[in-house]
Amino acid sequence: MTNKEIANTFAMLGKIMELHDENAFKTRSYASAYMTIRSLPQPLADMEAQEISQIRGVGKAISEKINELLSTGELQTLNKYLDITPPGVVEMMSMKGFGPKKIKVVWRELGVESPGELLYACHENRLIELKGFGTKTQDSLIKQINYFLDSKGKFLYASVADTAQELADILSEALPEYRFEVTGEVRRKLPIINQIELISDFDDIIEEELIAMGLEELTIDDDELYYHSYPVTFIQVAPEEFCEELVLSSSSIPFREAISKLVKEDADTEEGVFELNKLQYIVPELREDPAIIQQAKDNAIPQLIKESDIKGVIHSHTTYSDGQNTLSQMAAAAKDRGFEYILITDHSKAAFYANGLKEERVHQQLDEIDGLNEKMTAFKIYKGIESDILNNGDLDYEEDLLKQFDVIIASIHSNLKMDEQKANKRLIKAIENPYTKILGHPTGRLLLSREGYPIDHQKIIDACAANGVVLELNANPNRLDMDYTWIPYAIKKGVMISINPDAHSILGIDDIRWGVAAARKGGLTAEQCLNTKSAKEFYSWLEG
Repeated sequence: MTNKEIANTFAMLGKIMELHDENAFKTRSYASAYMTIRSLPQPLADMEAQEISQIRGVGKAISEKINELLSTGELQTLNKYLDITPPGVVEMMSMKGFGPKKIKVVWRELGVESPGELLYACHENRLIELKGFGTKTQDSLIKQINYFLDSKGKFLYASVADTAQELADILSEALPEYRFEVTGEVRRKLPIINQIELISDFDDIIEEELIAMGLEELTIDDDELYYHSYPVTFIQVAPEEFCEELVLSSSSIPFREAISKLVKEDADTEEGVFELNKLQYIVPELREDPAIIQQAKDNAIPQLIKESDIKGVIHSHTTYSDGQNTLSQMAAAAKDRGFEYILITDHSKAAFYANGLKEERVHQQLDEIDGLNEKMTAFKIYKGIESDILNNGDLDYEEDLLKQFDVIIASIHSNLKMDEQKANKRLIKAIENPYTKILGHPTGRLLLSREGYPIDHQKIIDACAANGVVLELNANPNRLDMDYTWIPYAIKKGVMISINPDAHSILGIDDIRWGVAAARKGGLTAEQCLNTKSAKEFYSWLEG
């Protein structure tokens, strides 16, 4: 089990015990264990039992449960509570912003035992008289439930991509006489995926035969095929039609309809299909809007940004706020990965829940950065902060401190329940602040978990253009915010994009991969991206 899986198990245990009115000290200890385990840099699975028991914040009871999870994959204490809790109530506990206290009220007082029943109760106005609820809470909950239900059975691209390729590789090795390629949504690099799709010239794919190959993670449930719990669909084609069908199956429906009218000949490669039909190659990421076909006819599609183009790590957190690794560890990791610079942007003081930096700790960090820069060669650490955009649109900290940073990323983290007018006003005021260099995750969304607050993207991008502010494409696969569909408008307006990992750990730096995938879908080139600049170019940008 991974640290994340173990941490989530303790989070669920704490919530479900609270639901059943268990001892508050115990529930808090499990919530605390979740935070401790989530921030551990070393995998618990690689540690001895004695090492685990010595982790700060992990006592005897917690360490025993960790070892139970590592050895059995289960927690009997959690199973005991799951046995006495309706599955639908457990499911409600996965909904963002709807905690055990409120769940307990609707379960016990209204008999609501599933998200669907909860939605029905809201539509009948049954919640407004309950203690702790009201009309505004009920209206907000309706939106949360609809989003939750719409997101069921969907997956983040980052969760599925490598697994899909793994399956294709396994099948290709086991059945070398046939071709297997990942296609569909995964190949198009959509942020949200419904299923793994593989295209193959296998004569007659029979699920039972695949199961007989002995792949432990390949299962059948209700005649549906799953790999690592992800649904799998095979597209069978004749060998002579393989490449043409690979193009068509990795296209949106509108693009597929348009391109199928032009493609008259198949080829031995996917690129060859386009070449034979006198079209510039269109990568799967761009096979969304049929309008790009005209660019292909004119050989006018620019070269898209690549992961190797990224020269610097912008937006990273350390143990000064809510990061898992120290400042020096984050810098060393960025340097080891071949980057030329890193921008440290811990949370500002308003983000108290993330251990945001009060003024004296800001100065302490700035001094540490100066000391490290004196020791490091061929690498630069820049001073930054992720400043909260306060409710009135101001940046956190006074001007005399703001001017000491090289770069300020302005982001909204609190009071997220805004209408479009309020959100626009708040964001634009922050954009117009002369100290704002980058606007962070502009909608605040968490994919499959939380809808972002509504904004007028054109107005926000226009404001960035007018004030020389860079827009962040937050590369964390849970965010991918700004959405790739707005990149073309940003490019049109001359607004630069920064692909930022929002790294809260060394491994988080690698999320740049997912940001680049999203940026490519938006047609971004290296020239239009901030952190493709070399260290020298980045310094010139700062000075400009």
